[in-house]
Amino acid sequence: MSKLDWNSVDFETMIIHAGQEHDSAYGALATPIYQTSTFCFETVEEGAAKFANEIPGYHPVYTRGGNPTTRAFELKCAAMEGGEDAVATASGMGAVGSVMLAFLKCGDHVIFDNSVYGGTNHVATTNLPNLGIEVSRVDTADLDALKAAIRPNTKMVYFETPNNPMIKVTDVAAVKAAVGKDIRVVVDATFAPPPIQHVLKLGADIVLHSITKYINGHGDALGGVVVGSAADMKQLRANCMTKINGCPPSPFNSYLVLRGMKTLALRVERHCQNAMAVAKYLEQNPYVKTVYYPGLESSPSHELACRQMENGLFGGILSFELKDNVKGMSSFEAGKKLLNNMKIASIAVSLGDPDTLIEHPASMTHVGLSPEARLAAGITDGLVRMSVGLESAKDLINDLEQAFEAI
Repeated sequence: MSKLDWNSVDFETMIIHAGQEHDSAYGALATPIYQTSTFCFETVEEGAAKFANEIPGYHPVYTRGGNPTTRAFELKCAAMEGGEDAVATASGMGAVGSVMLAFLKCGDHVIFDNSVYGGTNHVATTNLPNLGIEVSRVDTADLDALKAAIRPNTKMVYFETPNNPMIKVTDVAAVKAAVGKDIRVVVDATFAPPPIQHVLKLGADIVLHSITKYINGHGDALGGVVVGSAADMKQLRANCMTKINGCPPSPFNSYLVLRGMKTLALRVERHCQNAMAVAKYLEQNPYVKTVYYPGLESSPSHELACRQMENGLFGGILSFELKDNVKGMSSFEAGKKLLNNMKIASIAVSLGDPDTLIEHPASMTHVGLSPEARLAAGITDGLVRMSVGLESAKDLINDLEQAFEAI
């Protein structure tokens, strides 16, 4: 089958076919699982050339450094994001850590948004300072604050859009324009993967995902991916990443993700439709103070989201804040009781599954933060985060209704 320019077809076609060619040995339609630790050479000379990187193109030597199943996954992710190349990791945090180690060194300075995933927050507050890397925390959506934080040794700006757990949308193009070409803009787009948004096209230098979430979409495989220019991905591989740091995905997990990605367009559309329906219900709920979802016209991020997010899709994640003194109890206790009363939604900290998942950041994902850090990130005691699944939207709303009544 001849190769297509994936920019010439619609997303739905590209995500099914890109990166995956029919098996050359037997013609298998599905990419085989190359469940092997090493690869053999025909001659000593061939092995020497591959170890010396003298042979152009992709040439697996050891699965820690490359695997055909994983390579198909990487190429599909590069096509998905409109990047030149991609590198897969064993987890989303593997992607975060590898980007930091590949592009930062002792004495460098990096600016992080003040509200990021808990694991990423630990990297910013503990791991990087321990390596002599300076870290500043600002609201990256505040361009004046961002510019004021830039130093002569600033090498990177890192944020999520939408972010965890406040669902704040940051203007990628404006951030890149503010920091200039010499500072890498790295965006975690886990909460809103293509076809919702394409952050490289907006000006980001590197995009990463925890593919455990929407990209795999079935809650059965861990993984991460980094996408960017060919030069940056070459540096990523050379400086650390899978071969040296030993964090490649297993071939079986790469196979599971390839399988999941074929339905990404269909799944994401349903997630977004359901999230919008649930957000509109919550906006009218008497026990809810604020709903954080960029698809709502009441959201401060709505205008930006309409420009930056595509196809009328605003993501499948929302958060909402309970009012104080709900039925005579604190918002902290009301939040926990609400979750305990849910019958369809599962209490879990992940997202992007077919199942609806719900969590209470103040007592779960962000419990390790100090009260001051939680407040700076906007995380209140009554905040609830919901990953809206693929069930019937009506049933999900009914489930929330009965849980509120049971508080």
